[in-house]
Amino acid sequence: MREVTEAMLRLLETGGRGALATVVRSSGSTPQEPGARLLLLPDGTSVGTIGGGAIEHHVFAELRQCVIDGRPRLVEKDLVRDLGMCCGGRMEVFVEPVEGRPRLVIFGAGHVGCATARVARSLGFRVVVVDDREELNTEERFESCERILLEPAEAVDDVLPDARDWLLIVTHDHQLDEEALDVYARLPHAYLGLIGSRRKVYRILHRIQAKRGLPDLRRVYAPVGIDIGAVSPEEIAVSIAS
Repeated sequence: MREVTEAMLRLLETGGRGALATVVRSSGSTPQEPGARLLLLPDGTSVGTIGGGAIEHHVFAELRQCVIDGRPRLVEKDLVRDLGMCCGGRMEVFVEPVEGRPRLVIFGAGHVGCATARVARSLGFRVVVVDDREELNTEERFESCERILLEPAEAVDDVLPDARDWLLIVTHDHQLDEEALDVYARLPHAYLGLIGSRRKVYRILHRIQAKRGLPDLRRVYAPVGIDIGAVSPEEIAVSIAS
């Protein structure tokens, strides 16, 4: 039990989606009693057991599907009639998704990036800051954040975004903003926000289209944030977080 709990805590901290199976009810002869747990991790490995054999094989399939669709489910099986096991009992297993902390990657360590990182951490995000300026991308300014001292386009192998990641482009330079949008909009992401006026966004998109065509923009939000009349970095951070 302890190893399942420890693995779940690591998953919650590091991010990604796994799935947990818990025996909630049993009757008759069964390989495990209520409380037994099996955790499927994002990399496909597992921790724990609900008894092995055909029941565990079937539940593994439910765990894998749960990772894909994110929906909890109750698996009810008569071990003899449904699975052909020697045991003469019945088990009910609750399968549920386990979501790690969502990751927000902020490209830009300036005033807006710093303010947004603080708000995002308070909302439960795991924050990564990408900026090659050592004097700004510091532990003092970005406490408890992962920091990558590279320009956005150079940091792809370090960031490795996936379909659950939230990305925010707030660099100090329009060219860096353009490069970041061009690169990361073509990679997996749940959300990508770009700061700037509508005129700036239009010009960036026009240049990207002229160079190699526009990427899929269905999850791109530009200008980023909701309109609350934000002016200060802190107000802009609230707008973006909202």
